[in-house]
Formats: sequence, C-alpha cells, structure tokens
Amino acid sequence: MPPFEARPAPKSFRDRWAAMRNVPPFLRLIWRAGPGLTLATAALRLMRALIPVATLYVGKLIVDEVVRLAALPGHPDSIAGWWDAGLAAGLGWMLAAEFGLAIAQDLLTRAIGLVDALLSERLTNDLSMRLMDHAATLDLKHFEDAVFQDKLDRARRQTAFRMSLMGQLFSQIESLVTIVTFAGGLIAYNPLLVVLLILTLIPAFLGEAHFNARSYTLDYGRTPERREMDYVRQIAASAETAKEIKMFGLHSFLSGRYLTLARRFYAQNRAVAQARAAWGALFSGLGTLGYYLAYVWIVAQTLTGVLSLGDLTFLAGSFQRLRTLMENLLTSFGQTAAQALYLDDLFSFFRVEPDITPGTLPVPQPIRQGFEFQDVGFRYPGSQRWAVRHLSFTLRAGETLALVGENGAGKTTLVKLLARLYDPDEGRILLDGRDLRDYDLDALRGAMGVIFQDFVRFNLSAGDNIAVGRIEAREDRARIRSAAERALADRVIERLPAGYDQMIGKRFANGVELSGGEWQKIAIARAYMRDAQVLILDEPTAALDARSEYEVFERFKELSVEKTAVLISHRISSVRMADRILVLANGTVEAMGTHGELLARGGRYRELFELQAEGYR
Repeated sequence: MPPFEARPAPKSFRDRWAAMRNVPPFLRLIWRAGPGLTLATAALRLMRALIPVATLYVGKLIVDEVVRLAALPGHPDSIAGWWDAGLAAGLGWMLAAEFGLAIAQDLLTRAIGLVDALLSERLTNDLSMRLMDHAATLDLKHFEDAVFQDKLDRARRQTAFRMSLMGQLFSQIESLVTIVTFAGGLIAYNPLLVVLLILTLIPAFLGEAHFNARSYTLDYGRTPERREMDYVRQIAASAETAKEIKMFGLHSFLSGRYLTLARRFYAQNRAVAQARAAWGALFSGLGTLGYYLAYVWIVAQTLTGVLSLGDLTFLAGSFQRLRTLMENLLTSFGQTAAQALYLDDLFSFFRVEPDITPGTLPVPQPIRQGFEFQDVGFRYPGSQRWAVRHLSFTLRAGETLALVGENGAGKTTLVKLLARLYDPDEGRILLDGRDLRDYDLDALRGAMGVIFQDFVRFNLSAGDNIAVGRIEAREDRARIRSAAERALADRVIERLPAGYDQMIGKRFANGVELSGGEWQKIAIARAYMRDAQVLILDEPTAALDARSEYEVFERFKELSVEKTAVLISHRISSVRMADRILVLANGTVEAMGTHGELLARGGRYRELFELQAEGYR
C-alpha cells in the first residue's frame, strides 16, 4: 500500500478556475441541508434585488415632478397651498412609494439575515456529520498517515469556515439580478456606458483573483506548520502536559517555537497584503476614472437638454451603483474561486475511498475452529520494512494465547491484522476456514473486545467510558456495573463523588482526573462490556501495581474461560496463565509453546524470563 499522496497546490490560472467545479456540488449540499430555507432565501433575495433600481427610478420621477411643479406659473407659496390646489398629490404618492421601498428593503434584509443564519447552521451541522460519517468508513492506514492528516485538517476547517461562501453565492445571484436591471436602464440611454464600465473593472477583477490564489497557495502549503502551531499551542497550556512543562522548563522552548512559526506566517501574509493593497489602489483609480468619464457625458447631455434633471439623477446614481455592484461582483467572483479552492480540500476528502472492503458472511456463533495465519506479511504504508512476515500459526477457539517479544517485534501489528484494521500484503488470515475478508466487517469487529495499550481516555462520565465498549447498550446500567466489577474498576468508581455519573478527565468543569492505573481498569472494563467472543488485551496492566496486576490477571483467567483470548505483555509473569505462548522476533514466530516448554527449550523466552526474574532478586 503506497503512502497517501499529497495533492499539489494549483498554480496556473486554469487550475485555479477549475476549482469552480466545486460550486455546483456545494449548492447541492446547501439544498440538502434545508430545501425550504434555500427557497426562502432565494425568494427574499430576488425581491430585494429589484428594490435599488425601483428606488432610483422613483427618485428620478420625484426630481422631474419637482422641476415641473416649480416651473408652473403662479404656483402656491406654501405646502398647504400646493396640497389644497391638488398639485402635490402625485408627488405625495411618489414619496410614499419611496418610503415603502425603504421599509421593504429593511424588512427583507432582516428576514434574509434570519434565514441565512438558520441555513448556515444547518449546513455546518450537515457537513460536520457527513465528515464524521465519511471518516468512520476510512481505514486505519489513512489516520496513521501524516499527509492524510493534513488533508483531514483542511477538510475539517472547511466545515466551519466556508459558510461565508454560502452567503456570498446567494449575494452574487442577487447582485446579478440588480445589475441586469441597472444595466438595462443605462443601455436604454447609451450602451457605451456599460462597455466603459466593464473595461475599467476587468483589471481589478484579475488582480483580485491573482492575490486570492496566492493567499490560498500560501495557506495550502502551510498546513503541516499550522498543525504544528496548533499542537504547540495545545501542549503549552494543557492539563495533561502541565507537570512536565513546568518540571523541564519547556515554556520558553514551546513559546519560541510558536513565535518562530507565527512570525514566518506573518511575514508571508504581509508580503501578499502589501502587494494586494498597492495594485488594488491602481485598479481602483482606473475604476474611478471610468466613472467620471461617464459622469461628464451625463452632465453634458443634461446641459444640452437631451436629458432631464431626473434623468441625470437616475443615470448618475445608476452608473455609480452599477459600478459598485459590478466591482463587488467581480471581486466576489474572484473570492468565490479562491474559496472553491478550499472547497476542493473538502470534496477531495470525501472522494477518499477505503481499501478494506467488507464481506457479507456472518461471523460464526460460536467460533468453532478459530483463526489461522497463513504465511502473513504486512508493511505499514510508506515503509520499506516488513512489520511482520512469514507469520504462520493458529489461534484455536476457546484458547488463551499470549504474545511475547521485544518492542517492534510485531505484537500490536498482529492484533491490528486480526481485527482487520489492516489487511495483509502477503498471505491470508482464516476464521473457521474462511478468509477474514469474506466476513461482514462490522460483525467481525463486533465479535472482538480489544483494548490497546494507547487506549483513549474519553472525557465522559465513568459509566459512558465503560459503555463505549458496547455503546448500543449504554442504557443498560446493570451491564455497565457488571463490566466494572469484572475489571475491578468498580472500586475506582465507588470513590468518585457522583459514581458512574461522574465526569472523568479535566477537560470539562467538575471533571475528576484518574491515575494511570485507574484509567487502565476503566479501559479493561470496556472489553468486558463488549462481552465479545474474542478478547484481546494489549499491555492491559502497564500502569498497574504488582497487586492490582495479579488481581486483574486472575480475574481475566476466570472470565476468559470458553472465550478466545489474546494477551500481549512484556511481563513474563503475566503470561504464564496462557494456554500457549508465541514468542515474536523481527515480525515472525520464533518459538511457540507453554511456559514450561519454552523455559526448557531455552532461547529468547528463557532469556527474557531470567532478565526479569533477576530484577526481583
């Protein structure tokens, strides 16, 4: 399996605009998140899009009417006189219409803000759920690959940070409608006004697109460093690391590393911002020049009597508004293209497919023969070294098998292959005579209770920390208590202020931190909570004292009767109770037998036993 390949940041203009292909699927995601809300914001924005040109046109009518009334001979000299003479009625209706349009625009803006806020929240939740659901389908190899972690980090950011794109797309559609109405008015007077406007805005649009792409390329290339910054920031102020940070005096080192990265980011961002500001000023000047050329033409036409004062007001206002709208729209399109590049991070994550394909066979109930490794070989993605190779042995149904070996011998890798977190690169693994790949994946893993040495310390209640072993039985309090008693974790929980409802871990308020050994007992309880056919404990007593370790293994021996069990431990004294012991070295089986047989045979097992025994003399 090759390592996950990094996607290069787009460099050419074509590459950057190719990212616009992500906009249609993004709009489909918006629709799926809230069809009713999407229709509501579209309708509200369409109505609001027509208000600016209507307001300007009513303003033109008001100016022309005022000019006409002021030119009447012998006109009244008071407002009451105008009204009594019936001359101001039309003007009054125009003013009322303009007032109504202003109120409507305000109400529509507030309604759009409400609908967009609700739709944005729905979309954020929907994307977050989809990201979590898709991540759950991917293989362990993805999560153990640094390049994939960069991709996941970028995708995770997009679920929260790309919501502005939704409002931006809707605003662009609204602006297009408004632009069409304004452009129609200008074209009716002189089509060259629109042509002049477009020519002066193109440079600003291209410049904005260029600098947006530069910003994205910088951001894309800095993903590993950003993850490092987040990591440094987290460990520098964390309850889990506080003791060692203080004891080793690491604050200056960590803050220095963070500051080095932050300054590098700042310098790069400053260079782009300065160039954007300089070129933006030039492009803005071109746009202003175009506006005033058009304005001179409008004033000249008014002076020669071709246009009325109302026309002057309407055209000057329309040209100014149209210039602003088109400038914002073109800039917005450039920003949309840049945001579409970020969307590519999200959609490319969704395009990642798992390599481990589930089978369809149900897992035998009960397992009759057991597991058989036939010349199994496996390398971790990107590694040239074989983690295990030519691995051949059987794990009989109802047998307790212990795995012994030095670090890197392949013990945990064997467990990952057994649980089908990875598939072998060579050979195959059988369950009751059928390839492990033939079985339903969820059912296979559901038949196993596995506790790894690097188990997760969930910041949940004590009861939920055990219930995660069989989360669908979370409401079964009797089962949770039984699992705790089997793992000797009930003694730990009894000392907690709120018992099984006590929040453990220090991430949240009122949480109680446990010792390493107490956490380990909670983790072992998860395996018993699962009540699986196969029980796998990977270094289950590493943080326990000698008495607790003895008690845990005695209980394990009792509870693993008639179950298939795998036990990994560095402590020879802990594995003596196993039916058979496999000694692993350099990823292969070096020896196999009972404790007595292996001692009599000599070799690595006896050497390890004597080394550990020497420590107690």
